[in-house]
Amino acid sequence: MINNQANLVFRSMTMADISSIVAIEQEAFTTPWTPEAFKNELTSNMFARYMIMEHDDEIIGYGGMWIIVDEAHVTNIAVRADHRGQGLGERLLTELQQTAAFFGANKMTLEVRVSNEIAQRLYRKLGFKPAGIRPAYYSDDNEDALIMWADLERYRSEAEEQ
Repeated sequence: MINNQANLVFRSMTMADISSIVAIEQEAFTTPWTPEAFKNELTSNMFARYMIMEHDDEIIGYGGMWIIVDEAHVTNIAVRADHRGQGLGERLLTELQQTAAFFGANKMTLEVRVSNEIAQRLYRKLGFKPAGIRPAYYSDDNEDALIMWADLERYRSEAEEQ
């Protein structure tokens, strides 16, 4: 249990973090990304930004996005299973939104399983609104994805003040 979120550290993901991130991926997703997928994101995708959330030098979550022109697309976000339910996903996604705004994004999008009501509640809380469905989006079970968008204007104002 994390008693003080002020002690959280957010930083850019490095190659040295990949094994820890893959372990979180395997906990969180039925079709987790491979180490190679993360290596490609960090070395070959100029649009990619990946962030680590640490507590006491332990990686407890991460999030990734692509920032293309003025839009950010969340590729993945996860918190270690034993740290869920403490508001850390909200904190991590807020950091991603602030980072996206800092790099010039006005809007942010993501896809979420239509059955994942817990994640959808979090996304709505942070300003995401449903915008459509991607039929059979998930390859493991052909579940549909709900497309959601959020306006980052409030974070853009904060970024411009800094």
